[in-house]
Amino acid sequence: MPETADVIVMGGGLAGCECAWQLAERGLRVELHEQKPQQRTAAQTSDSLAELVCSNSLRSDNPLNTIGLLHEDLRLAGSLILRLADAHRVPAGDALAVDRDHFSQAVESAIRQHDHITVISGEVTQLPLERGLPIVIATGPLTSDALAAQLVALTGQERLAFFDAIAPIVADDSIDHDQVFAASRWGKGETDDYLNCPMDKPQYLAFVDALLTAEYLPLQDFEKGVQYFQGCQPVEVIAASGPKSLRFGPMKPTGLDDPKTGRWAYAIVQLRAENRHKTAWNLVGFQTKMRQADQRRVLGMIPGLANAEFLRFGSVHRNTFLDSPRLLDEAMRLRSCPQVRFAGQMTGVEGYVESTASGLWVGLRLAVELAGRDLPLPPETTALGALLHHVIDDSVPEFQPSNVHWGMMPPLDIIDGAKKRNKGERKAAHLERARAARDAWLAAWFPPRSA
Repeated sequence: MPETADVIVMGGGLAGCECAWQLAERGLRVELHEQKPQQRTAAQTSDSLAELVCSNSLRSDNPLNTIGLLHEDLRLAGSLILRLADAHRVPAGDALAVDRDHFSQAVESAIRQHDHITVISGEVTQLPLERGLPIVIATGPLTSDALAAQLVALTGQERLAFFDAIAPIVADDSIDHDQVFAASRWGKGETDDYLNCPMDKPQYLAFVDALLTAEYLPLQDFEKGVQYFQGCQPVEVIAASGPKSLRFGPMKPTGLDDPKTGRWAYAIVQLRAENRHKTAWNLVGFQTKMRQADQRRVLGMIPGLANAEFLRFGSVHRNTFLDSPRLLDEAMRLRSCPQVRFAGQMTGVEGYVESTASGLWVGLRLAVELAGRDLPLPPETTALGALLHHVIDDSVPEFQPSNVHWGMMPPLDIIDGAKKRNKGERKAAHLERARAARDAWLAAWFPPRSA
């Protein structure tokens, strides 16, 4: 282990490598700790850094998709991962897919050959807080048990999850608001905290039948036997326990008067605002392992959701992540121990690109801090800014990880004097607004370097 370092980064995945690179490029000496090759998680098959453990696709490269816009943000901000992904691209339509072996080898080479990065192999079982250096934890969704125990001690058991049960999210402007009503149970809270989708008995029974006969993804071996975050159960598990179980669980109608009838419906699906702008709504209690095509079909049976645009599909999988809005500040520092920062999926971002974006931000922010300067978050109207604001937005009480999507951004309202109703028009308006905000942010905080 080198005697001198400025920053310790734990985890050699996409987030950790991006973070280490951004720090090293600004002259900081980085220790990058990676447990491979001595030890692997159950999902890993190679000993390389930046291993792509699932798909070789970084998803759509079209900036009219939010993920494609995030690609653009990262390229302009100097991302190592995006530069090397572009260099090792393989044909995949409008998706940015890579030759996974060549890509990982290129990242490995860039990291190991950098004069300011020292890669140290072996599992970290104890946080080296006594060294007094900033520590960035980017160990991913399968963080080792020993390190997870340390994090529980720092954050509290109730703030660290090991099993991710995610409910779907739908876009507000794709909901048929004539079929739903806004109300909070028993009139508590604000009246528009929830949207309610009422069902009569035939609708409910048909829905339960469709739910029980849908196709589901199996749990992987390494996902079995781990705990659910806050005791969440997949909706299909609840439904399988009895035909009325959902009516006494996430679909209970009590305390919700349907204004069309003045009575309680037979069953209710509640949608909870996913952000303070109410541009996206979460299907409360509908975490699921249903395949995506069946989620569209079955959940489309819910009144008001026949034409719903899914910003995020439900899922259930092993995932170590923090209740970030309650634990982290905008620099991704742990409020109770600012020496420690987090990057990647542990902060509540999902996906290769989102993890890269998180690592880039933490590296940039920390480098600027250590130089005695400030760096504000990117504007919330940009893809990068929207993702980062989501991670620390404490307006939603039950935090769940997510990919980047348009619903994270503030609403467009009126653009060019007229409300955009067509989906294509909305995306084009989002793109125009996002690019302008991003370019202004980059120009203000990252002026062009002199030749």
